[in-house]
Amino acid sequence: MYLEFYGLKELPFALTPDPRFIYFTPSHTEAMANLHYGIESGKGLIVVTGEVGTGKTTILRWMMNRLDRTVLVAYIFNPRMTVPEFYQYVSSPRLLDVPRWESKSELLLRLGEVLDSRHSRGLRTVLVIDEAHGLSASVLEEIRLMSNFESDSAKQLQIVLTGQPELRDVLNQPELRQLKQRVALRCEIKPLPDIGETARYIASRLLAAGAERTDVFTPAAVDLIFRCSEGIPRQINNLCDNSLLAGFAAGAVTVGRDIVEEVAETFDLLPNAQRGRQTGEERAAAARIFTSAGRSELWAAEAAGAERAPGPGGQPPPQSPNVVGRAAQVSHEREVERELEGGAAAAPDADELGRAFRSWDDSKGDS
Repeated sequence: MYLEFYGLKELPFALTPDPRFIYFTPSHTEAMANLHYGIESGKGLIVVTGEVGTGKTTILRWMMNRLDRTVLVAYIFNPRMTVPEFYQYVSSPRLLDVPRWESKSELLLRLGEVLDSRHSRGLRTVLVIDEAHGLSASVLEEIRLMSNFESDSAKQLQIVLTGQPELRDVLNQPELRQLKQRVALRCEIKPLPDIGETARYIASRLLAAGAERTDVFTPAAVDLIFRCSEGIPRQINNLCDNSLLAGFAAGAVTVGRDIVEEVAETFDLLPNAQRGRQTGEERAAAARIFTSAGRSELWAAEAAGAERAPGPGGQPPPQSPNVVGRAAQVSHEREVERELEGGAAAAPDADELGRAFRSWDDSKGDS
């Protein structure tokens, strides 16, 4: 809808895990290096964790699209299955293509033959399970047993488990300690670390979508996008996509902070300190402790005391910078009060208050 307005050829911030739009942060690069090394070296079990929306699925699809034809990948994206359903899915023609079987023992025999045949021809077989934090303990135990398919020197089946941070808790369960011990490689995908990385991420996706310029979002808008999204790519995509739509509707060639703030408010993504405020509304100033008259009285008393204090050798003291500063502050406060009160009566004159305090001090001294 907004493509032509912003000079784009396709949607730059779609929520689908399109590997063409992948952006490699340091943690994404580390995760990809672990996957490459693990598969190339024949590691048995690899675990990749990351918060929701950090790009785990995008990395998996980017990797699978670039694997050599000698690598057979069986990809499972919905792990909430029973043990029989899991084996039925894994052995289907679209995945490992295990010939007909009637029982679990027959399946394991046929699967062993398929894996051994591929391994003897120098081919690799990889089972990738996304959203693995949703696997039941019984299915995880079957996965552990599947990792036993191996020759004397190498694994015949390599298994990659990816999931949310809860996957670590799952693997730490006492009944799964045997599976945990078989994890050969672990890595974590983290959110974007700062505003600069967020700006580069946004620019990268705009360029991938055919943008002729990357300054579509103002620096202030990028700053708010980072703070609202907490650096999570999926949240950044959601904010950017809807902000572009709102900017198009408003005819804004450049998306500013006000537009992002409105979108973030709609999606309940504003930082806690800004929730409940109207869009564009400034934070209220701290409540004043003294009235304007009380503040002027206090400052005048301090100024009068400084004027009366004798200098070295009993000479009158020079006018100190502090007194000058106080006088200027009194004058400024009086102007602010007039504006806030709409021209109401101003605070008492500082000189008058000073004379009143000196008169009061003289009378006290005579008594």
